[in-house]
Amino acid sequence: MASRNRRRARAAAARDRSRRRLPMRLLLPTLVLGALMAMLMLRGYVHSEILADHRVRPPAAADRVPEKILKGGPVIDTRGGRTESLRLRDHRLVLTFDDGPDPTWTPRVLDVLAEHHAHAVFFVTGTMASRYPDLIRRIVAEGHEIGLHTFNHPDLSQQSKKRIDWELSQNQLAITGAAGIRTSLFRPPYSSTASAMDDESWPVTRYIGGRGYLTVVTDTDSEDWQKPGVDRIVRNATPAGGKGAIVLMHDSGGDRHQTVQALDRFIPELKAKGYEFDTLTEALGTESAHTPVTGAGLWKGRAWIWLVQASDDITGVLGVGLAVIGALVIARFVLMLVLSATHARRVRRRGWGPPVTEPVSVLVPAYNEAKCIENTVRSLMASEHPIEVLVIDDGSADGTARIVEAMDLPNVRVVRQLNAGKPAALNRGLANASHDLIVMMDGDTVFEPATVKELVQPFGDPRVGAVAGNAKVGNRDSLIGAWQHIEYVMGFNLDRRMYDLLRCMPTIPGAVGAFRRTALERVGGMSEDTLAEDTDITMAMHRDGWRVVYAEKARAWTEAPETVQQLWSQRYRWSYGTMQAIWKHRGALLDRGPSGRFGRVGLPLVSLFMVVAPLLAPLIDVFLIYGLVFGPTGKTILAWLGVLMIQVVCAAYAFRLDRERMTHLLSLPLQQILYRQLMYVVLLQSWITALTGGRLRWQKLRRTGVVGSAPGGAAPARESAERRPVG
Repeated sequence: MASRNRRRARAAAARDRSRRRLPMRLLLPTLVLGALMAMLMLRGYVHSEILADHRVRPPAAADRVPEKILKGGPVIDTRGGRTESLRLRDHRLVLTFDDGPDPTWTPRVLDVLAEHHAHAVFFVTGTMASRYPDLIRRIVAEGHEIGLHTFNHPDLSQQSKKRIDWELSQNQLAITGAAGIRTSLFRPPYSSTASAMDDESWPVTRYIGGRGYLTVVTDTDSEDWQKPGVDRIVRNATPAGGKGAIVLMHDSGGDRHQTVQALDRFIPELKAKGYEFDTLTEALGTESAHTPVTGAGLWKGRAWIWLVQASDDITGVLGVGLAVIGALVIARFVLMLVLSATHARRVRRRGWGPPVTEPVSVLVPAYNEAKCIENTVRSLMASEHPIEVLVIDDGSADGTARIVEAMDLPNVRVVRQLNAGKPAALNRGLANASHDLIVMMDGDTVFEPATVKELVQPFGDPRVGAVAGNAKVGNRDSLIGAWQHIEYVMGFNLDRRMYDLLRCMPTIPGAVGAFRRTALERVGGMSEDTLAEDTDITMAMHRDGWRVVYAEKARAWTEAPETVQQLWSQRYRWSYGTMQAIWKHRGALLDRGPSGRFGRVGLPLVSLFMVVAPLLAPLIDVFLIYGLVFGPTGKTILAWLGVLMIQVVCAAYAFRLDRERMTHLLSLPLQQILYRQLMYVVLLQSWITALTGGRLRWQKLRRTGVVGSAPGGAAPARESAERRPVG
């Protein structure tokens, strides 16, 4: 007894832990989005968009700076408590290049140095070294020296010691990862000569010396950053009277073609005057500033370089993805607007031939639809077209079949079967149907009196094999219902107008669709191969040569999911089923005739607009957040508002075509931000299921029966229901 209780307790604890764990469908997309944001943050940091401090303080007094430093040389040694400065001997020059390496100008500088057999010192920033490690390796390999110039180029006199340590360590990490070395040379950003040292910069110099670095400033400033012309750069860089000097130049930070040209003149001219061009330690006669790094430090540096390169690559891919989704969104909306307008004009003057008056069999597959089925059946009894109704009870456990039988309505039959799924229920209904025109609807949907009549009129054209109706959200009063209402009107129905005109309708909605019996029988009826049997049968119709059209006036009101969990389940099934159907009918790409047309027009459009575009759509929001936080904020907001305005125009036009009230569009901006993320996660989960070969079972949504009748009319009462029997 006690052992059984312990087992029960352990099982209960395991269930509690399982409930507390984040579901994989949420965990994996969250991890993917988190990784993408981390890569963007890293990219922003390395590109000085995050944590960069561009403040430059004004000059200060120099009362506390030792005289021998102010009047000393450009090499300041405060290591180990020393306070010394060093000068170069006469006719010794050390060329120094700041702010690189730059992918355009550093290679040209190196080429000029190699041509004239001159060495130099490159004071590199961590941001540039992280992004262009190959140039760091080339600099070291060609005998030049590397020095630190901080990671993000801040004015260190305005930074805390913690930030200074961070700038130095990250700069070293980038150099180590690129070339496998450490360096003992350092040049402060915004520095000039030793005489410019003041009471704010001197404490920083001492602190950095205490960390083991030799601070290197300049003797002569070429002022090449001002682009004064080649002659002026050469004149500024030339020391007076044959003295030795450390010369400041730049190999990054803008157009440096004047620097390269000046260098090509400067080196041979001064060599002709007896000058030697060495690295700093060569000129001072000391051991190299470079120390090889091995072990964990080396691998840490390499990992950093790899992450930076990965962030740049991933961001590049994301940028391409953003361009793709932007193009897809705009192209889709332009197509929908143009083609929908054309479709609306054609519909107004299009005729299908003689009116279709023959009776229709309406199939209503139902599984545990006790809360909805009476409303559904009574809406059909008000039909203006002669019908018979077959309710196929798919093994319901809530008395659905008994409710319909108790209604005791003429021309309404109940067909019972063991639970076998919706496709099997529809095939069972088809086998029991009396007529050649078949209408299919869901058990939670209500029709308007004219729905069936409008739905079957296109069958006046013998080429038409199936008709898609206009499914609308009946429970639109909640926020999530309003979002789905926008989606149905703007997305599904505008899409159907576009696809109708292109003759590649991908889906006849399960809530409201009609078929010729002969067309259904020719393609083998409803298939159980996919979870989106409505998409599957529609594609099969196209491949069999039938036309599939859209009847916008054939309105049906369906109960949309009312919770995020239910919406998730529904859209997961739709997304995965659509992928299955696309894969199943991929052979249409190579077919000829109508099947080939659908394969080369319809399948690519469905794949782009229903699979690829929603999966990439969150990139808009990822870059929106990034742009809002790190800039350029104004351009980011304008770009996002521009995309939103296109969507608003498209949605407003769709609502106008469907004669819907515009008030629901007030929630469109919020829908675009939140709803898009949900669809992304659903699609990502569908992709994972498809790629791993997983199987997804049917998931029954909880119904409330809130859609009692079509808006604008009361549900017909039991006694006074207007009926249009067959016969």
